[in-house]
Amino acid sequence: MKKFLLVSLFSAFVSFGGSAFAQAVDSSSPDGLVKTVTQQVVDAVKSDKSIQQGDISHITQLVNEKILPYTDFRRTTQLAMGRNWRTATPEQQNAVVEQFKMLLIRTYSGALAQVKDQQIQYKPFRMNPDDTDTVVRSTVMNNGSPIELDYRLYKTPQGWRVYDINVLGAWLIQAYQQQFNEQIQQHGVDGLIQFLTQRNQQLAAGKQS
Repeated sequence: MKKFLLVSLFSAFVSFGGSAFAQAVDSSSPDGLVKTVTQQVVDAVKSDKSIQQGDISHITQLVNEKILPYTDFRRTTQLAMGRNWRTATPEQQNAVVEQFKMLLIRTYSGALAQVKDQQIQYKPFRMNPDDTDTVVRSTVMNNGSPIELDYRLYKTPQGWRVYDINVLGAWLIQAYQQQFNEQIQQHGVDGLIQFLTQRNQQLAAGKQS
């Protein structure tokens, strides 16, 4: 179950590069967006043995094509940093975003191999016409065990974008806020960048060993 949760986390938030499939999903509907993108990611993983084996280049390509257009990872990083985001320079902000994205790719790439026959049940979706922030709720059945999986989206001029996810009651942004804040309080924003960079290097070395 834990590995599938990591897959869900990865699939919802990691983003890189451009998109080849941006026109294939109707982003005007929050629940329709989540359902379509989730199914595309699952189908892609099941059909690509390289992804199942944790190939970083194939995983990056998957993220390029299926996930980036419908997430706002910069907003995710900004909220995770809290007030510290405003004190960071544009260069520092960009560095944190990129290192955080790479951290999620390297941390969760191996878990993609665990995507098999999980069933996703979406809860009834309700939203007021003037809402600009909403949550799409679902339950994933994994070996008979129900897993709560919710997506928070906000409305942009380009359509709805995912920026936070809740797995078993834990929201991603909240989970990283304390760690980010501690690093910045002790070592500054550059210290956070260094921490994320070093962690990425450690994970890369572990993959190669």
